[in-house]
Amino acid sequence: MRLLAVGMCAAVLGAALAGVPAAPEARAADAGAARPTLRWDLKDSGTDARFRGLAAVSRSTAWASGSKGTVLRTTDGGRSWRNVSPPAAAGLELRDIEAFDARRAVALSIGEGEDSRVFRTEDGGATWTETFRNPDPRAFYDCLTFFDRRHGLAMSDPVDGRFRILSTADGGRSWRVLPDAGMPAALPGEAGFAASGQCLVSAGPRDVWMATGGGATARVLHSGDRGLNWTVTDTTVPAGEGAKGVFGLAFRDRRHGIAVGGDYRADQASPRAAAVTGDGGRAWAAAQTPPAAYRSGVAWLPHRHGAALAVGPTGTDLSTDGGRSWRPVDPGSFDTVDCASDGSCWASGEKGRIARLRR
Repeated sequence: MRLLAVGMCAAVLGAALAGVPAAPEARAADAGAARPTLRWDLKDSGTDARFRGLAAVSRSTAWASGSKGTVLRTTDGGRSWRNVSPPAAAGLELRDIEAFDARRAVALSIGEGEDSRVFRTEDGGATWTETFRNPDPRAFYDCLTFFDRRHGLAMSDPVDGRFRILSTADGGRSWRVLPDAGMPAALPGEAGFAASGQCLVSAGPRDVWMATGGGATARVLHSGDRGLNWTVTDTTVPAGEGAKGVFGLAFRDRRHGIAVGGDYRADQASPRAAAVTGDGGRAWAAAQTPPAAYRSGVAWLPHRHGAALAVGPTGTDLSTDGGRSWRPVDPGSFDTVDCASDGSCWASGEKGRIARLRR
């Protein structure tokens, strides 16, 4: 969207998660073991770039992308970071990155016309290939997501009254614009927010969701066929102005999802800035106790039933009941958060801030 061209945490977050039950598959491994304590462990990124793109691969490996065309990669848990920025992206805003492992990643730059590009690496960022450059000055790409190592989508703000979807079936090596016959009409002023790389998210082999704002209502669109046909549902997150709407989505499976957002302007309140669904996005209910301020990123905590983290410029909030209620656990600024299948979670944001959740 064009509008968006930790010391005290150890005790608080550890205590907050002490009562969160592990998912069934993790309980056997946890049996008899002491409950882990969790805290944000800030890492020295060596840069002041703002990282709104983040891909958590594992406890040891993560990628971050952001301002000034910057991409960083760590393979040692954040003790050191390698600047692997694509030379052709200098000066661009790399607002989203998806990584398959320590060597393969796909990054998206945002902006009008040719500023929206996709870059791909197969060698840990030593070299990059530009695999898409937007030829349409009316398009503005915000986010991308992958269902697996081959199939992925990217989304643009509306063109001719409908959101535009870009598709790949070869891991990001080539892209094509999908037909928009199955896309509902956009509302006046409606668009996506390129704030955290979470305005387009997927779960499973075919389901994908898109978050919107800027229109009369904040909506979530869902496709069950990799972006060909979409349904749309209003959420309870406030909208009605260009700075308001749903900024981030997270689905732990094809049914259970969380939406966060609000008003990104620092001087504006953000009531009711979180919502939940238990039916794949056909209906959304307001969080009973939402975060106290605007939140741009959200992630489910792996192997912790019902636990999730939401982040924004004013801090991190924790939910232990599937997103229905939230409480603050850390005041540090982050724009996005992502968790890997091994249970590790990472967060990133302004002034080079990158952190890993320590267990």
